[in-house]
Parts: sequence; C-alpha cells; structure tokens
Amino acid sequence: MRVVEATEFGGPQVLVAREAPDPVAGAGQVVIEVAVADVLFLDAQLRAGWGEGFFPVTPPYVPGDGVAGQVLSAGEGVDPGWVGRRVVARTGAPNGGSDSIVAPTGGYASRAVASAEALIQVPDGLDLSQAVALLHDGPTAMELIGGAAIRPGEWVLITAAGGSLGVVLAQLALAAGARVIGAARGARKLDLVRELGAEAAVDYTEDGWPERVREVTGGRGVDVVFDGAGGPLGRGALEVTASGGRFFAYGAASGDFAEVTPDEAAGRGVRLIGIMDQRSDAAEVKRLTERALADAAAGRLSPYVGQTFPLERAADAHAAIAARTAVGKTLLKC
Repeated sequence: MRVVEATEFGGPQVLVAREAPDPVAGAGQVVIEVAVADVLFLDAQLRAGWGEGFFPVTPPYVPGDGVAGQVLSAGEGVDPGWVGRRVVARTGAPNGGSDSIVAPTGGYASRAVASAEALIQVPDGLDLSQAVALLHDGPTAMELIGGAAIRPGEWVLITAAGGSLGVVLAQLALAAGARVIGAARGARKLDLVRELGAEAAVDYTEDGWPERVREVTGGRGVDVVFDGAGGPLGRGALEVTASGGRFFAYGAASGDFAEVTPDEAAGRGVRLIGIMDQRSDAAEVKRLTERALADAAAGRLSPYVGQTFPLERAADAHAAIAARTAVGKTLLKC
C-alpha cells in the first residue's frame, strides 16, 4: 500500500510518500480501503513540531486520523457484515471519541486500520468526500452551537470563517436564526462567507477590523463568538463581544489560542468557554457525527471542499494550509 510519512518535524517537504506492507486487522479492528483522507490544520501544526507537550507524536509517523472508504476486512470479534460497507472512521482514536487526547495518526494511507467501534456507516447518496469532510467538523460544530444556545436575532461572529469548521458553524448558526458576521483572510474566503448567507464579511488582516464588526452591529457588539483563529485575532474578537455574550475559544490557526483569560472575560461580562470546557464522550461524538452525516445526506448541511490533492502530494496540501490559501476543507484522494 501507499502511505505518506512525516520523516521528521519541519516544513511540508518532510512529508514523503513510500510503499508500506498492507495492514492486517487485529481483534476488534477493520482494514479500510481508503478513498479519501481528511487533512486537518492540526496535522500541519504537528508536522511542524507544535504541540509536543499535548500529542504523543514522534517522527517518523503517518499523519492524519480521518478516512472514508470501504471496509476491506474485519478482525476477530468484529461483525463480518461491516465488510463491503462505505464508512468514515477516525484512525487515531481507538474509540472514535474526543474524551482523551490521542495522536491523530495513520490516515494518510491507501489502506488504514481502525477500531470497529470507530466505524460510522455513510448514508446512501452521500459522497465519501462530503462524509469525511464532516467527520471532525460536524460533531465539533454541533457541540459548539449546542453550547452557545443561540437565540433568533442574536449576532454571531465567526473567526476563521473561510475554513472548513467555520463554514459548518455558519450554516448551523444561520439555521438557528443568528445574524452572522464572518471574519476571514482574503477575497476568496470572504466571498464564500457571503455566499453562505452571512450579513457581513470582514477581512481581519486589515487594521481596524473589530471596529467594522462593531459598526455592523450598530455599535452594540456581538452576542456569540466562535473563535477559530486565536492569538491577537481572538483578542480582537473579545473586544467586540457585548456584555452578557459567550466567547468560544477553540482554535489556534494564528499559532496559539486567544490571548484571553477567564478573569479578563468575566470583567467584561463575557462568559469564556475554552477548548477543554466542552469535551463530549465517545458516544456523544459518534451520535453527533451520525447526525451531521444524516443532515448532509438530506441536504440540510453542506461542507465546502475547496481543494483536493492526490495522496502523494500531501506536502502540497500542507503548503496550501500553511500559506493560508486553502479555502474550506482540504482532502487527499487515495
């Protein structure tokens, strides 16, 4: 089989395609013939050496933990009825859950091993690319939206709105009756934000972008922030959060999480919800994933796949992410 391996920590060039022995399903496992693999911003961060204190990753390793394809074989104790089914699965988390921090590995491969407990059948009529695009972003977005308890008419600011998670969040927030403002970088991403139905799209590479957000809301500020950018951009988002608002700090696309402390947020009358404050157990993550796939199959949710690369060009996919030119979801065709 073919795999892409991170040979060391470094730039995208450390991702090298090679041949590897075909995997064998162990007890409780299956082998998936991978059609498409998810590429996360986190994959690029880990490849560059970020997060060593949080994720047990040591080169050489195969990045990625989101795949979609057909079950090829099943190990001992696995229902043989899984063989031949179209599935999505996380390869890095044995139980498919987010209740513990597990290294996202094993996904950049033409065949991947996954726990049978991690398997989720793809609904009929749903493309595998659409399904894997929702494997991580679907449950994460639904969890965030559920925690925000958005009321119709509330202003919602989404940073990194042109990314894959931002796209899904915008759709769910609009469905909840929110007035959405998307903050992103560059014309392509801003155009996408507008196409989704946001009332405004602001470029946060321009000076004074928080003032623009405040102007859009008539000077009041926003009620909810979903901050996928982090760093100084996240801090800028806090400055336009109205008293009584909810600020969800979950992303570090700018290199680190938002420069905001709970005490500082509380002093502004804002409730800060960090990445560790919303961590569903494995069963809930799986339920939310199934719900996201069902909504996509029914046309109620539509992830945006902006670019797809052959598996052997995983380095190009990472380079696009690092250059901030990737729009929406990035995938690898295997």
